[in-house]
Amino acid sequence: MDMKGQKLIRLTLSYAVVLVMTIIIVYPLLWVVGSSFNPGQSLSGSKMIPDNATLAHYKKLFDTSQSDYLTWYWNSLKIATLTMIFSVILVSLTAYSFSRYRFVGRQNGLMTFLILQMIPNFAALIAIFILALLTGLVDTHLGLILVYVGGAIPMNTWLMKGYLDTIPKELDESAKIDGAGHLRIFFQIVLPLAKPIIAVVALFTFIAPFGDFILASVLLRSKEKYTLAVGLYDLVAKQFGSEFTTFAAGSVLIAVPIAILFLSFQKYFVSGLTAGGTKG
Repeated sequence: MDMKGQKLIRLTLSYAVVLVMTIIIVYPLLWVVGSSFNPGQSLSGSKMIPDNATLAHYKKLFDTSQSDYLTWYWNSLKIATLTMIFSVILVSLTAYSFSRYRFVGRQNGLMTFLILQMIPNFAALIAIFILALLTGLVDTHLGLILVYVGGAIPMNTWLMKGYLDTIPKELDESAKIDGAGHLRIFFQIVLPLAKPIIAVVALFTFIAPFGDFILASVLLRSKEKYTLAVGLYDLVAKQFGSEFTTFAAGSVLIAVPIAILFLSFQKYFVSGLTAGGTKG
């Protein structure tokens, strides 16, 4: 077989894989969107393209007399945004320290972070709950934010450190010769060059709290403090809960802020993610 035939086969296989993956990803999403427009509350008679499409479920979500959806949405936005801000600040400082300075315990600290990033937060649910109970942070958004921020530091520190290692240290040395201090170098030289990886960390630390259910369900007890994941689960998990189409409508709207953030950071995303993949 000539080179042209081999190239055609590889191209055909590549397109076939992409097509299969697209179907696997898009098909469930289309069902969720279609179900959100189906009349009634049951999914048994739902169709991907409903015959009598309705916006009743969306109207119900925005009706404060029938649903706490807007409260849950605000809670999720607040928690995710604050988690993103605090995580970016702490991860940037931590990664900069590990990348630029040599100090006692540096290698052990990096190894500890490497081990911690292999352990998901829900593996320490009992410890997290007891700690929150002792500190009075059960059923508070502050407690949830602190858990999310703490959980984001190990993995994202490694990610950002890998990127900062690619920024020439000669820039720091030149700035020091000109009289710049550590903070000035960090804010005026390193951070502007690290925009791609900052965007990646910001996106990751926003998405994780926005879609988390396990930690939020353990720490939050009051309905008015629920996040979207816990609140929507409550719609279908209670004894007579059968509001599956309303659940679908609420799920569709969850994607809006994530999509906006992703589109805003898209130009940084690929370069930040690939460059931050190096470790050392």
